[in-house]
Amino acid sequence: MPENTRYQKMNFFRFLVIFFVLAFLAFGLLGFVQASPQDEKTALELELKELEAKILQYENDITKTQQEKNTLQNQVSVLKKKVSQLDAQIKKSNLIINDLGVQIEDTGVSIDKTSLKVEDSKARLASVLRTLYEEDQRSLIEVLLAEPELSDFFDNIMTLEALNQKNKEFLNNIKNLKAELESQRETLDGEKDDLERATKLQMLQKQENLNVQKQQEVLLQQTKGKESEYQKMLQDTRKRATEIRAKLFGLIGVAKAPTFGEALEVAKGVAYTVGIRPSFLLAIISQESEIGRNVGQCVLTDPVTGYGKRISTGAAVARLMKPTRDIQPFLRITASLGRDPYNTPVSCPLSIGYGGAMGPAQFIPSTWNLYFEKLAGVLGRPGDPWAIADSFTAAGLYLADLGATAKTAAKESSAASRYYGGSSSYASSVMSRANCIQGFIDSGTMSPYCESLIF
Repeated sequence: MPENTRYQKMNFFRFLVIFFVLAFLAFGLLGFVQASPQDEKTALELELKELEAKILQYENDITKTQQEKNTLQNQVSVLKKKVSQLDAQIKKSNLIINDLGVQIEDTGVSIDKTSLKVEDSKARLASVLRTLYEEDQRSLIEVLLAEPELSDFFDNIMTLEALNQKNKEFLNNIKNLKAELESQRETLDGEKDDLERATKLQMLQKQENLNVQKQQEVLLQQTKGKESEYQKMLQDTRKRATEIRAKLFGLIGVAKAPTFGEALEVAKGVAYTVGIRPSFLLAIISQESEIGRNVGQCVLTDPVTGYGKRISTGAAVARLMKPTRDIQPFLRITASLGRDPYNTPVSCPLSIGYGGAMGPAQFIPSTWNLYFEKLAGVLGRPGDPWAIADSFTAAGLYLADLGATAKTAAKESSAASRYYGGSSSYASSVMSRANCIQGFIDSGTMSPYCESLIF
């Protein structure tokens, strides 16, 4: 073997060995190297953005398809009405045609009877004329011999003349009647022919409308099928977006008060899940706890009386919690979370009523208990009133039950008022904050007034 060939083969084998070693190392490293939480968060946010764009597109497609469906349904409805009208017109025309046929038959019978009368009148008239002719042919001697009185002869002549005149008049009347009947029959025949032609045209129009109706119904079914496909794709995309938002909640991992951007992302995820506006949900949290910056300035000291104290000064506080309503639920909640109930911040009481509200959403313990199972069903685990995502989700569920899913100003204002026990001033403040947050979502900017209100 030539030296040059041996050298080339050795280089080739050396290249293969190096390639497989590098490939092995690369795949091995890929198995051990994991993306950082920040990289994963960035990737999820990018995918979420793409999914939200798809959701918007599917919603637009569904809206367009529904409009097409409504248009087709209206067209089918109009065609059905036209067919019904034509059916009624055809039935009416057929009845009129049948009636005209009966009239034509009756007129024909009348014409036949009148013809017989004409013939009979002609015969009688002929008889009278013959008699008159015979009388005219008689000589004076015959008249004098036949009639006792000459006046009788003239009376007879006068009678025959009168009868002749009446027969002529009667004959003319009958002829006129026959002419009228024949004219009437021609008119009826013409009306019947016209109506039959119109009925045939109506039947053709009806058939044409039925054909168009069938075509429109086929298009309608196809449009309904397209709408179902879009709805399925929209549902799947929303489900995937919800999964990504849930992952983002976990990646945010905010232990303390979130930034506005973090809170907005959590609010978006929760709002899409429960069916309310993110800006409205975040406005409630902003109103309640300054987006988690103020979750309470008091702690419980006496589980029997419900007394507590201020964290900053240690001053005793009465009516921190209502003993018969909130103490036991509060102790169970803190125990389940491994929290010290006497070192867990809750809201201080105002001038009237009780305090004891927990976390960013400021739920009192008894109300949190009402949503324990529902919240666990959404989260897949027991909820924590002091956790950002959990408190946002509980507030979203509560607001949805209060009617905020309608997403109208009136319904949201009512829900906000009921969230705080019926306060209209509270609701007004919440709606102002919601408008500011919605403006930021839409434009990416916020006015100085809104910044002072939110921050």
